[in-house]
Amino acid sequence: MSTAQPSTRWFSLRRRLLVWLLGGVTGGWLAALAFTYFDAHHEIDELFDAQMVQMAQTLLALASEYDNDDDIARLEETGHKYQKKLAFQLWDDEGRLLLRSPQAPLHRLAEVDGFSESAGSGMDRWRYYSQWDRQGRLRVQVAEHHYLREDLSGHIAGRLLMPALFGLPLLGAWIWFTTRRSLSPLDEIAAEIAARTPDRLDQVSPAVAPQEIGPLLAAMNALFRRVSGAMEQERRFTADAAHELRTPLAAIVAQAQVALRARSAAERDHALEQIVTSGRRAGRLVEQLLTLARLDPAIGLPLEPVRLDLLAAEECAGQGATALERQIALELNADGQVIVSGNADMLRVLLRNLLDNALRYTPQGGKVSVSVTAQSLAVADNGPGIPAEERANVLRRFHRLAGQEIEGSGLGLSIVARIAELHGARLELADNQPGLVARLIFSAA
Repeated sequence: MSTAQPSTRWFSLRRRLLVWLLGGVTGGWLAALAFTYFDAHHEIDELFDAQMVQMAQTLLALASEYDNDDDIARLEETGHKYQKKLAFQLWDDEGRLLLRSPQAPLHRLAEVDGFSESAGSGMDRWRYYSQWDRQGRLRVQVAEHHYLREDLSGHIAGRLLMPALFGLPLLGAWIWFTTRRSLSPLDEIAAEIAARTPDRLDQVSPAVAPQEIGPLLAAMNALFRRVSGAMEQERRFTADAAHELRTPLAAIVAQAQVALRARSAAERDHALEQIVTSGRRAGRLVEQLLTLARLDPAIGLPLEPVRLDLLAAEECAGQGATALERQIALELNADGQVIVSGNADMLRVLLRNLLDNALRYTPQGGKVSVSVTAQSLAVADNGPGIPAEERANVLRRFHRLAGQEIEGSGLGLSIVARIAELHGARLELADNQPGLVARLIFSAA
């Protein structure tokens, strides 16, 4: 059953920048507007309260010039729009109303001295201030409607809001323009990549690019290099494999033609034996190619505890018949129970290739020994060995030493090297005097 892949949630970077930047500026502007409004309202309250106190003291100063018997007349109305929002009264100590503004009622505006508020709310709220003179004979009361304060605060807020109503659209257009202009290199890079052919894997090097996408470009160029290297490796691998398979296949065809034209049973049987030999060689080559194909993807290997001593014993037993046939002594030396972290199947392939190479190149009557320790796995033979200057080359695919008469594909040691790499181990080739020692050294982990 296939697992559904999660779909990508796409979003517009330009739209997101526009929304977040414009939203942040608008929020900051509104916060500043609210702070300014409340701060201005507080200052206006202080100013108007001071004016009320000054008005009360002025009225007291003027009223002190009159005698109690003076007839202080009611003032006339004027045409100012704020006149109905202001009121005052002048009372004597006997509770008589001496003077009042046209808007003032006949009853007392407030019952307490100092500042006080009416019980109303919103447009019905009044603020009062009451004060006696020093002799305690006259009492002045001043009233002011909150509309004056609200009107002035609203006027200030409106003046602050007007630039925002016109400025925010202009700011949004500017943010949209700058983000579009700043992100245009991304569109150019995308267009450059889209115009490439599948075989063009050179690095992307735009003339102009923002620093923020530098890590993305570096990672993409690194991916291109890996893909290019993998494709080049596969091309070489395919060409080398085709070249190596051509030889046994050509030998099979040639021997089949010899068998068809054979003039005797012995000649035909010999040709058929050669066909079988070439077929086995081709089959072994194909098996090794399939093993390399499994090891090439950089996906790692599932690792688990492996009894290396038992695995080596099983592989040595499997090669026992070949060793007896070639009269080669095959022995195993193990330091008791040895457990390593690895992949059992791949370690079998590794040891099988080392044993196959050792048995192929060890002369009749020779000796091949397998040693297993807690840190290493070694296969030693007393064959011709490999010159020190050629040991790095034999780990490459299809590389064989010049002048060798023994059949081979040149893949065995390259498979061993790849399996060692996937296990985080180190492969060493050393002299055995005579012969060769191939040693796999596991990491301390």
